[in-house]
Amino acid sequence: MNGTNLFKIALRALNNNKLRSFLTMLGIIIGVASVITMLAIGQGSKRSIQSQISEMGSNMIMISPGNMERGGVRQGASDMQTLKLEDYKSLRDETKYLSAVSPSVNGSGQLIYGANNYPSSIYGVTQEYLSIRQLSVENGDMFTDQDVLSSAKVCVIGKTIVDNLFTGGEDPVGKIIRFNKIPFKVIGILKSKGYNSMGMDQDNVVLAPYTTIQKRVLAITHLQGINCSALTEDMTNKAIDEITKILRHNHKLKSTDEADFNVRSQQELSTMLSSTTDLMTILLACIAGISLLVGGIGIMNIMYVSVTERTREIGLRMSVGARGVDILSQFLIEAILISITGGVIGVVLGIGASFGVKFIMSWPIYIQTWSVFLSFAVCTITGVFFGWYPAKKAADLDPIEAIRYE
Repeated sequence: MNGTNLFKIALRALNNNKLRSFLTMLGIIIGVASVITMLAIGQGSKRSIQSQISEMGSNMIMISPGNMERGGVRQGASDMQTLKLEDYKSLRDETKYLSAVSPSVNGSGQLIYGANNYPSSIYGVTQEYLSIRQLSVENGDMFTDQDVLSSAKVCVIGKTIVDNLFTGGEDPVGKIIRFNKIPFKVIGILKSKGYNSMGMDQDNVVLAPYTTIQKRVLAITHLQGINCSALTEDMTNKAIDEITKILRHNHKLKSTDEADFNVRSQQELSTMLSSTTDLMTILLACIAGISLLVGGIGIMNIMYVSVTERTREIGLRMSVGARGVDILSQFLIEAILISITGGVIGVVLGIGASFGVKFIMSWPIYIQTWSVFLSFAVCTITGVFFGWYPAKKAADLDPIEAIRYE
């Protein structure tokens, strides 16, 4: 019996039991759609996180004081004063792999303008901080080297500060705001960047010369941190090695001494978050894949029922010359047709559901071509795997016993 006839017989059998065939497909449809949707959500989240980290500066390196033991007491990084202005100057003048370096000191408090107030933090930095964090001044100007040298009470503010302090719609540039009773003249407004991947408002920021914050706000001489930017993302590790070498030399640390500073890069954060999202994506895909397994078991169950119902038909066909391989092929074709049809519907439904999640819930999605082909291939293999045993049972029936079957 040729393949065309077997295909027609399989189609006729499925057409005679439309509702049962559809219910059998349902497990495959849900499974394929779920896998595609879950992978799209997972990959979309991963790409969104990577994009936002890139916007923050993918080649950014952060140096902070490290934990250290003094007099038998383990002190936290916030209590340490190991980073000095000399460290910043050494990194600025001696490194080959850094494009920008900025010291960092900050304090928290209440910002006040007129009758409005808002809790925030003020960061003491240099102009290079803008390129490190990929920030830009949208209105007004950034403070100058002269402002840093003179510890000028000037600042640049983010959109969130503007919205909460200048509620009357006035231009903030040139206005005086107070931070813990200390007046600062607003000379610039930063371009809005929104929230980052960790839910932090990047526009809730006030930047001022680090010398001003050191002397007038915190009354300290040490640095709370140093922010750097590697020449390229690929040079980040070389830059970290170079930073470590310079700081250990400055701090007169022996090779056996524990470093009294920490060096972290955005690359590390990106890798950590990416691995987390990959793990969540795999977990979601595995949960969705259970539907495919359930769908495959459904196919096996229905094919068993079909073999039982058509035992006499199988016996008659075998008695007039149909071979076991013909019977096997017929039932396998039925199982594969159910799987492929369910797979096609599942792919369409999965893509539609992914875009539905994007537009209704505003979640980032990214549909990878391989995920569509993989889920479709898995559902086809599922059909063959779970359809083969019932088909083999049908092919092994004894024709005489099959004809006698009631």
